[in-house]
Amino acid sequence: MATIKSFSAYRPRTDIVSDVAALPYDVYNRAEAKEVVATHPLSFLRIDRAETQFDDSVSTYDPCVYAKAKELLDEMIARGEYIHDTEDMYYIYELVMDGRAQTGIVACASISDYENNVIKKHENTRAEKELDRITHVDTCNAQTGPIFLAYRAQAAIDAVVARIKKDTPTYDFVSEDGIRHTVWCISCVEDIATIRDSFANLDQIYIADGHHRAASAVKVGLKRRNEAVKYNGDEEFNYFLSVLFPHNQLKILPYNRVVRDLNGYDKDTFLSKISESFTVEAVDCAYQPEKKSTFGMYMDGKWYKLTAKEDILSDDPVKGLDVSVLQDNLLAPILGILDPRTDNRIDFVGGIRGLKELEKRANLDMKLAFSMFPTSIEELFDVADAGLLMPPKSTWFEPKLRSGIFIHKL
Repeated sequence: MATIKSFSAYRPRTDIVSDVAALPYDVYNRAEAKEVVATHPLSFLRIDRAETQFDDSVSTYDPCVYAKAKELLDEMIARGEYIHDTEDMYYIYELVMDGRAQTGIVACASISDYENNVIKKHENTRAEKELDRITHVDTCNAQTGPIFLAYRAQAAIDAVVARIKKDTPTYDFVSEDGIRHTVWCISCVEDIATIRDSFANLDQIYIADGHHRAASAVKVGLKRRNEAVKYNGDEEFNYFLSVLFPHNQLKILPYNRVVRDLNGYDKDTFLSKISESFTVEAVDCAYQPEKKSTFGMYMDGKWYKLTAKEDILSDDPVKGLDVSVLQDNLLAPILGILDPRTDNRIDFVGGIRGLKELEKRANLDMKLAFSMFPTSIEELFDVADAGLLMPPKSTWFEPKLRSGIFIHKL
């Protein structure tokens, strides 16, 4: 059973929430983060990325950076820019992008469920990326960026959400990228019990996005358990900030690939080599795959449709993914990209950027581009349920959850 608990959040005042809410810390490099903070002085990014408050000679990971993050957060609370709810509750967080809504429950998930694999993962994490957020959470004594979790839709939760969404929202604003963000509070004791009990009936919750933040939050919690003089399991550090979405509202965008060269092949030889495993058809315009096992390829100003031949397809949860089919039958054996995590000849382009971005990259600093059919949420569940891991850059979720709207103090 999954333990998904209500909590008392620290939240921005209504009049500044749109200025505070920020995209996740890891979508920016340092220069981009400094530019955002310079033009948006209330943006929570200045706390999530407190190196923006220093000269570039100061390391992103210097202890003074994390101390500054805590200082800035404490100051916002002291000035009354953040309010603290006086009782534990759940929150509804709805994001609307291009007319499509996804509505999640803001709550705290259990680090014990993470440890026991009730909360399932589909990606590996890297220690150096974890350490940054471990230090940030531990120093600030707060979790500031929610982990994106998914669950199989529950009618009882849907009914509570649908009813409360008829009420006046606590927050309702449109961010600069056109995403509408709406929040409602769930304070009714009966509604809280319904949601808590519905999650308790689930044996699996899935990390959709935010594996590093989740791993970091868990490690801070385990560290504090070890340091605690008295420990009963109810302490806030035993839980991490999350937004949980029903699976039938989620949309995964493709995670496309661009490659620097043809690995020594000329164009005709390359096309001949890939035709051994794929049917290759020239097409008249930019091609976005419309079904699984098909791929778009752009090279020398021309688009091609690639269709995987039957003999390279697999029923295995991982080997059957389109990202695996491309990697195992084209990128590795023909282009020589054996490890896409470390090979600098390949780069990845989120589907939100569109096919024009693929053409731009292939014409600018790369040689060819591949457009992908998106991984499905069911494929993600199947991989996680099998205890397996997806290849890197398999999923791209949009819209991104904002940081700074909800803060979970430890």
